[in-house]
Amino acid sequence: MSDLEQILSLWRELDSAGTDYVLATIVAVEGSNYRRPGARMLLAADGRRAGTVSGGCLEAEVARRAWWLTEKGPVVERYSTLDDDGDMPFGSGCGGVVFILLEHRDTAVAMLAALDAAFEARRSLSIATVIEGPHIGERAIVPAAGGSTGSDESRGSIASWQIELDQLAHRALGRGQSGEERIPIDGKVSRVLAEYRPPRTGLWIFGAGDDARPLLQFARELGWFVAVADGRAHLATGARFPTAQQVTTLTIADLPSAAPESLDLRTTDAAVLMTHSFEQDARILALFLAQPPGHRPAYIGVLGPQHRTRELLAEVARMLGLVPNSFLIENWLGEIHAPMGLDLGAEAPAPVALSILAEIYTALHKASALPLNVVRASRLEAARQG
Repeated sequence: MSDLEQILSLWRELDSAGTDYVLATIVAVEGSNYRRPGARMLLAADGRRAGTVSGGCLEAEVARRAWWLTEKGPVVERYSTLDDDGDMPFGSGCGGVVFILLEHRDTAVAMLAALDAAFEARRSLSIATVIEGPHIGERAIVPAAGGSTGSDESRGSIASWQIELDQLAHRALGRGQSGEERIPIDGKVSRVLAEYRPPRTGLWIFGAGDDARPLLQFARELGWFVAVADGRAHLATGARFPTAQQVTTLTIADLPSAAPESLDLRTTDAAVLMTHSFEQDARILALFLAQPPGHRPAYIGVLGPQHRTRELLAEVARMLGLVPNSFLIENWLGEIHAPMGLDLGAEAPAPVALSILAEIYTALHKASALPLNVVRASRLEAARQG
């Protein structure tokens, strides 16, 4: 379960009971820290907490002081994990300075409700929050479906800076990127965190064999929406995959001409084919490749050796009324991941699942999958030359 899932689970419990809480949100970082702006931790009055704001250096100290620091309203507090910053640094695991917004239920509830709705609907969201000056904690929230909410709209009084705050949230949503901005508020320039929250990742596992289980488990730990689909009704059951959000029995003969309405695959999702059935894999793959590139899942992976995938693609071409020539098949191979996974030396189901999920995560985040020390050395060299 991801940090956000834990936070939302605790929040729902506290909110339904009308119980107060403190929400801690990283709004800025100087130097190194395990968590970046937008990371959150929810604190209950009885000592429970969900989420993290560091690698373990700061959580206890933030929880210890949060309630009395926020007695008069939202505040932004500075926390340091640098060895030489004061007599008692909170820890040296991170080596940076973190600025954390602390606020109670009355100012946090609208944002948490919006986060909850966006998470469940798998939609993106942007949040522009004032992090400096007398209006700390004021925010505008813009869901991907359109519209916005602001803390003062319900009172019928909207200042010019609140309109600009709303515009910042809209721009963050349009860019798909977070960042710090500055706007004039009451005659002074104030800092604003314009936070973009991408839609929850979806993973569609086509194949309900035993090797799908560790892949499901790893993806659920990341907080992803995970669906399992297979043409074999005795395998595609909720009893076999109790943690999946959706389990679907496919009518394989209908594919690729008629896709089930339950297959709500989005262009931000990943799809993996591991049915171990040539016919199933071919028909499911044809369903994807019949769509233009921009309308397919962001990641399509096929389990098994590449020579099998070439045979699958030749069959896909015939299903779609195309000539299975080498140019078409090579072009398709360049658009999918086959064989899927990173070279981790994996053989057993769990390591294979890890290699697949690592490649999916790398592809979705456009990362290199290189060792971090190699990446750091490359950046230092580029900085020296630049």
